[in-house]
Amino acid sequence: MQMEFYVEDGKQLNPNCSTLVLPALSIGNVGQLAVDLLISSLKAEKIGYLDEPNVLPCVGNDAYSPSPLGELALPVEAYESSSSRMTLVQQRSPVVKGMMMEYAKNVASFAAANGKNHVVILSSLDFGRWRNIDMLSGLQIYYLSSSNMDGTDADCETLGWNRLQDYNPAQRTWKYLNTLAEQGSVPDEDFSSEELEDEDYYPSLPFAALFSCFKAKGLKVTCLLCYCSEGDNIPEAFHLAEATSKLMGLSHNEFHGNVAGNWIMPFSWQSVYGPPPEMTLF
Repeated sequence: MQMEFYVEDGKQLNPNCSTLVLPALSIGNVGQLAVDLLISSLKAEKIGYLDEPNVLPCVGNDAYSPSPLGELALPVEAYESSSSRMTLVQQRSPVVKGMMMEYAKNVASFAAANGKNHVVILSSLDFGRWRNIDMLSGLQIYYLSSSNMDGTDADCETLGWNRLQDYNPAQRTWKYLNTLAEQGSVPDEDFSSEELEDEDYYPSLPFAALFSCFKAKGLKVTCLLCYCSEGDNIPEAFHLAEATSKLMGLSHNEFHGNVAGNWIMPFSWQSVYGPPPEMTLF
C-alpha cells in the first residue's frame, strides 16, 4: 500500500528545504522527543501530513501550541523550517508489526519525489548493548552514514562522533535489508528464519530499515544515535537535538522567538508524566 501526502490548504513544500529530519522509533522514544525539540525551537510550520497505511492510527491534541485551538495531531506529520532549510517529519505511533520495510520504502519515495538530498535519522539504542563504556565522557553520539561503504563520514568524525560499533555492510542482515530495499524480495536461501543473533541487533531496528531504503534511493543518509534506558529520556533528547543542530550548522539565533538561543520545550512536555496538578481529573 502506498503512502499519500496531503498538504494543508494554502501551503506547499518549500523546494529549498532539501534536508529531511525524522525519528526512528526505538527505546525511550528519544528520536521523537528530539524532533519535538527541533520543531518547537525552530518554530517550524506544519505543512501537511502523511497518510501512511503501515503506521497504527492515533489522534491527539496539538503538541506545540500553548492554547490549543482544537487542531488535531495525526500519526505522521510534516513541518518546515525555511530559515534552516529543513523538513521535519514527526511520527507519533509505531509501525504495524512486520511492515517496517514497507513504511521505510514509502517514506524514502516521499523524500526522493520531493527533492530531498540529505536525510537525518534520529534514534536510540539499548544501553545494555553499549560496549567500552566510558562513563566519564557523559552521553555520546554515534553515527552511521551512507557517505562511504564502511559507514564513515568525515564531517561526523570532525564533530568528535564515533561510527556505530559493529556496523558491517557484509553482515547477513545488513545485506538482507539492502537487497529488500533495492530489489523488493530476497530468495529464501539467502536468509534463514532462525532466531536472531547478537550481530543482528542493530540491523533489526527501525533506523536500519530507513537507512537502507533512503540509501537505495541514492540519497545521502546520516543516522545520529545515542544509547539510553527506559525512563526519563529528556536529557538524551536534548543531546540528540543538539547533535542535529551541529550537523546542520545551525546557530542559536536561528531558534526564532528565543533571544537567549536556548531550546524551547514543547508545551506537551508539561504532561509527559501525567497532567499538571491543576489539570488532574478526579
